[in-house]
Amino acid sequence: MNQKITNYIIDNKTLLFKLLEELVLIPSFSKDKQGVDRVGQRIAQAFTGTGFTCTFTDNKDLGNNLIVKSPGQTADHKDQILVTGHMDTVFLPQSSFNWYKEDATRCFGPGVADMKGGLVVGIFAIKALIHAGLMHNIPLTFIFNSDEEIGSPSSRELIAQEATRSRLAYVLEAGGLSNEIVTGRKGNLRMQMTITGKAGHAAFAGENKASAILELAHKIVCIEAMNDPEHGMSANVGTVAGGIGANTVPDKAVADLDFRFLESAQSDLIRARINELTNQTFVPGTTAAVELISSRPAMPKTRQGQDLFKQIQKLSTQLGTPVIDELRQGVSDANTIAETGTPVIDGLGPVGAKDHSEDEYIEKASLWERCILFAHILAQI
Repeated sequence: MNQKITNYIIDNKTLLFKLLEELVLIPSFSKDKQGVDRVGQRIAQAFTGTGFTCTFTDNKDLGNNLIVKSPGQTADHKDQILVTGHMDTVFLPQSSFNWYKEDATRCFGPGVADMKGGLVVGIFAIKALIHAGLMHNIPLTFIFNSDEEIGSPSSRELIAQEATRSRLAYVLEAGGLSNEIVTGRKGNLRMQMTITGKAGHAAFAGENKASAILELAHKIVCIEAMNDPEHGMSANVGTVAGGIGANTVPDKAVADLDFRFLESAQSDLIRARINELTNQTFVPGTTAAVELISSRPAMPKTRQGQDLFKQIQKLSTQLGTPVIDELRQGVSDANTIAETGTPVIDGLGPVGAKDHSEDEYIEKASLWERCILFAHILAQI
């Protein structure tokens, strides 16, 4: 192990937590361009004097993505290491969850786990490598993207392009509570189903009542029947809306759908079943339409990924913070990277939980422990 790396991070714990607090206290809801851009500007400031280049994309409606490259990187480099971390959070600018606090063992705040803590890990791991004189040997591109929480619409192509030019990739989402890092993730499909019927007065509705809600109810039962936990596939109707009053036959009903899967073949199966269900009518006089809102491919466990994990696990054991691997149910930008065929490990940020809630936290010690681990990963793997 490189003691210079470890000493630098231990000696700068105060600065780690100071930067974490600064980033957490900048509201950066995905569609709050001004807030997300402020996070990006603060991160770029952290790279001042490091020799890294910082380039912002120019997004009109969403925050600008920040691309940071190590010295010596060239535009056509095909053997780089890719690191990604997102700057946005799920919390609205007017949210009352707009504070940061620490106790003896934990840090709390919006995005502290998901994933501003991971950004701090990446930044200070790089600073430690610079301090140890090791960074000049590492061709690294770090994408700080602005929109992961809404499916990465402005950054997905950018991440995929850089992934195809990378020999491996790391994503700094939060680690699991048992010190897990992520070697696989389920894929995701989000859809919205809209049913159109025929309005009328409930008192005069007869056997030909074309209720949009009734049609949607039939379809919901079929959608929920698609759940197959034994094979890692889930289906969920998360929200429903329709009608204007109890005495009116509803002419419209809408449902938001979420599907998770382990393999691309399951994604094809889901799409085919929903298409079939859309064209099937239970209540005469009604029609259905489905819109795909977002999608992420699965990040399957692979031999290359497992080989990479074993190297990281060996390093972590030597450092006294042994990691275990996890198949995570949710999605991240690692799914996009995996689709390109580039080996990717996720969950390398600090250990935390309860993200997307006002109880979000990270374990304090894990902030510097994961920083030490990630710096050694970059230096040795």
